Amino acid sequence: MDYYRAFVNKVDFIILDVMMPEKDGFAVAKEIRLTDKKMPILFLTAKSMKEDKLKGFDVGADDYLTKPFAMEELIARIQAIFRRVGDASIIKEERMAIGSLQFDSNKSILYTNSGEKKLTTKENALLSLLVKNINDVLDRQATLRAIWGDDNYFNGRSMDVYIAKLRKLLSEDPTIEIMNIHGIGFKLIVK
Repeated sequence: MDYYRAFVNKVDFIILDVMMPEKDGFAVAKEIRLTDKKMPILFLTAKSMKEDKLKGFDVGADDYLTKPFAMEELIARIQAIFRRVGDASIIKEERMAIGSLQFDSNKSILYTNSGEKKLTTKENALLSLLVKNINDVLDRQATLRAIWGDDNYFNGRSMDVYIAKLRKLLSEDPTIEIMNIHGIGFKLIVK
């Protein structure tokens, strides 16, 4: 119960992985259901066997999504669960201004002067982190672990490609810049 007690009354939705340190997600979900029958729970895991999915639903999950997944599908599933439990207002359109551009992380869309640009899952996740840390340094290794799950060399090269793509998309507004902070990470700056 320690996992859930730390967050009781502070969360609207729980996403669990089956493979977690100390306790697996099935045990955590079972403990949550002992005290809270209504808390929305979704498993997001690499465990894709039919038996694992059935066990997830058996311990009280509202949905079960396997990796790899599309961010749009995850958001759609969360919205569907909120509709069922009667609180679809929790996930709403969230446009953030980046200079003269608008970014909606829920829809994975960057609104520019030349039109809407649909972002890939990785572009969306990376831009979301940059925007949430605007004018602050975004640590390279932490970003790789958060988005790619591993900070190895090949994922690092992949992230560099996505940073280049985002720079190109954001270039419509000359006041926006993604700076490399040598040896540390990146910084999104709006002048």
